[in-house]
Amino acid sequence: MNTEETIPTIAKVHKNKIISIFLFSLLFFVMGCKKDKVDATTTKSLQSSINDMASSLSTLQQVKFNEALYILKTFGVDAEGDQSELMALGQLINGKKVPEIFALADQIAQKNDIDWTSSGPPSLGEMNIFGNVEAKESDPNDIQASSLSLNVNSLGNDQVLGPQSIQVVPRLIDASGKPVAFSGAGLEVVLEVFSGGNRILTSKNLMQDNNFKGFNIRFASLPAQKIVDQKIDITVSVKTTKKTFKMTKVGLDVNPKALLMPAGDPAENPANISETPVNPTDMPEMATPEKTPATAADPKASVSKFLNNLAAQNLRGAYDTADNPSWGSFEKFSNPTSGFGGVKNINVKNMTTTNTSANAASVNATYDVTDKEGRTTAIQVTFGLKNVNGEWKISSYKINQ
Repeated sequence: MNTEETIPTIAKVHKNKIISIFLFSLLFFVMGCKKDKVDATTTKSLQSSINDMASSLSTLQQVKFNEALYILKTFGVDAEGDQSELMALGQLINGKKVPEIFALADQIAQKNDIDWTSSGPPSLGEMNIFGNVEAKESDPNDIQASSLSLNVNSLGNDQVLGPQSIQVVPRLIDASGKPVAFSGAGLEVVLEVFSGGNRILTSKNLMQDNNFKGFNIRFASLPAQKIVDQKIDITVSVKTTKKTFKMTKVGLDVNPKALLMPAGDPAENPANISETPVNPTDMPEMATPEKTPATAADPKASVSKFLNNLAAQNLRGAYDTADNPSWGSFEKFSNPTSGFGGVKNINVKNMTTTNTSANAASVNATYDVTDKEGRTTAIQVTFGLKNVNGEWKISSYKINQ
């Protein structure tokens, strides 16, 4: 055995082991430095942390992760422009890990009625929240269309209260006016509502195919004080990879009785009127020169009691405050479809006694009615009352146009 040749060989092997250990340690250190939660300190750190988080996921999970981020950037923040949306997204998800981001995206999708879940298969094409993606041969968002059409329909046409909302359905069409067939896309659709030139509502959604169910604009979501001449204009835009299609409908009628009314002062809410007897000297219109049966309270107190019982869904109590032949039996009165059984809540805005005599009175009331499906309608009603043995009873009920 040659000792002189063996010593360098042993030293070389020892050196290689040291290098291998160093490289492994360095790799372990680098892997250990990968971030597992979002760092939104800067745009660069945001992108770096998201890339680190994505690299630890499977290929399928990476696609869904990018879709989740797109859902949050597009629908989870209120900002204009890609850069502003990106900054707002960073603030929204800063410090969150992958499961938290998926859970938040599920909440946002459900809130905006978007057909997407973090546990479902990929459905939005290739999403890149940090920049525009050029069209590819297999890009599902590169839709070849000529223009955009809009169908507008009234919904919830109550026989008494009128329409409660309008449905706006956009369709991408070809040069001949026929709908374009596509699926598996993730097209951003934006609805804007204007009145008198001022924007009063914006809503977003995703069009995944040309069977998109559109938007439902509830009149109860439109503030009455911002509606000019009871008309609105709507604009819908659909963004494909290469082009953004836009269409506007002008001068659409709204139902003024269904609009969102300004909130009143709870302390002055007529629904809270006390049923304590009212001094006739405080209510000059109550005084009469004839000697007639005295009323126990202001007629408004009986109307207030009726509305309070409806708000509490005490239909029997509400029915007992009335003596109105047109309401018929209690079963007819409490019917959830044709009667008052569908009322969930009432918020009184204003109440005024307009006419009073010894035996008859008239009260005007303005209030919001919320039904059991969550729809709110503002109405104005004139209540007729009669004196029955010293107690005011509701004898007629008229909804004013």
